[in-house]
Amino acid sequence: MLTIFLIFLNILCYFLISYDYYNILGLNILFFNGAYWQLLSSMFLHGNLTHLILNMIVLFQFGRMLETYLGALCFIFIYFIGGLLCSLLSVFYVYFDFKYFGENINVIGASGAICVLMGFYAVIDKNSTKGLIVAILLMSFVPLLMGINVAWYGHIFGFMCGYILAKIKEVK
Repeated sequence: MLTIFLIFLNILCYFLISYDYYNILGLNILFFNGAYWQLLSSMFLHGNLTHLILNMIVLFQFGRMLETYLGALCFIFIYFIGGLLCSLLSVFYVYFDFKYFGENINVIGASGAICVLMGFYAVIDKNSTKGLIVAILLMSFVPLLMGINVAWYGHIFGFMCGYILAKIKEVK
């Protein structure tokens, strides 16, 4: 049920939030000037309808499985804590890129939090680990080869965060 709610919330944000607000709500260099809400708000913005649809398909696939397996409370905790950790790691990449290359990157999308779910699932289903790593690498780098701007580091950070969170949960 929470997976469906997250999908609905993402769709709602896509249609209600104007692109004029993306610089304020997206994850960018403004974070270091006190725009800390960007860690969360950026997770609900999408660049176009294709971006939204693809993210929601993968969220539905992994969200339903993990919500059923973990329970709603644990699932939502992993989604948000993992997503926030992924955003935090990503904003330092953004800072590094701005400082050394002068690029002003604005990171948006639920991909990081969704990749957290994929990383978590990779620990639960050991048979899928290699395939999921390949999937993360493909979805991170193939679009770049096609000239599509993708926050590849967000996918990788998200997968790593999910994997680590699952390993921590496994130990407990």
